[in-house]
Amino acid sequence: MSRSSRALAQIGIALLLSLVAAFLIFRWMSAQTAAKPQAQTAPVVVAKDALRKGGRITAELLAVKQFPLAVKPSGTFSEVQALVGKVLSVPVAANEPVTVSKLVRDKVIAGISPLVAPGKRAMSVKGNKVMGLAGFIHPGDRVDVLVSMTEGEKENPVTKVVLEWVKVLATGTQLEPAAEQGGTASVDVYTLELTPEESERLALAASQGELNFALRNAADNATVYTTGQTPKSALAAYRKGAEPRKVKSARSAHSVEVISGDALSRKKF
Repeated sequence: MSRSSRALAQIGIALLLSLVAAFLIFRWMSAQTAAKPQAQTAPVVVAKDALRKGGRITAELLAVKQFPLAVKPSGTFSEVQALVGKVLSVPVAANEPVTVSKLVRDKVIAGISPLVAPGKRAMSVKGNKVMGLAGFIHPGDRVDVLVSMTEGEKENPVTKVVLEWVKVLATGTQLEPAAEQGGTASVDVYTLELTPEESERLALAASQGELNFALRNAADNATVYTTGQTPKSALAAYRKGAEPRKVKSARSAHSVEVISGDALSRKKF
C-alpha cells in the first residue's frame, strides 16, 4: 500500500471514530435531558398593559401566560372571562397577574367609589373655567380650597383658605389625567377626596360663599396657616408707608421691684 493510500485510510478511520463519538455524546445528552423532570406550569391571567385602580376589566386588557407552579401566585385566574366586568381595587402593572386580592369584592361597584381611600369621602362641588384654571386641573392633582363669604353679624366680607392639599378624584366624569401632555378639560364639576370633617367644611363654604381652587405641587404638602383677607387688609397690601401687622406676644408681662438704698424702681420683662 502506498503512502498516500495509508494516509487516506487513517483519515477515514479518524472521521469514522469522530462520528461515532459525536453520536454517543448526543445520545448521552438526550438521555440526561429526558431524565431531568420538566417544570410544571399553569395558565395565569395577566394584564397586557398597566391598569388603573377603579377601572372595569375587559377581555382586551388581559392575556394568559404560563407560570411555573413553584412561583405561581395565590388567587390567580386561569381564564380571561372569569375577570371580565370586575373592578380593580389597586393599580396593576403590565404583565402582572390579576389576583382576587386586587379586585373590588362587589363586582357591581365601579366608577369613583374604589378610588376613595379608607376613611375618606368623595364630594363634588360646582366649578367653572376660572376655578379649574382653564382646564389645567386634572384628576390626581392637589389643590387648596378658598372661600369668599361674609362673617359676623355685620356680614363683613372675608376670603380664607379652608382646605389644603386636597386630592382631586375626578373632573366631570374624567377619572384619569388627559392622555395628551398639557391637555385641558374644562368642566363644571370637581370631585374631591376629603375627611368627614373636611366634607362638612366644604359643604358650608360652598353653600355660603364662592369657592376658588389654588393648584399645588403634588410634593408640597406643607400646612400653611393664614388669617384670611378682608377688604381692608387686602387693600393695605403693597401700600407705601404701611407698617407690617404686629403679632402680639402670647407671653404675659412680669414686673419686679428693685430697691437700691432708699430708691424704689420697677422693671418689666
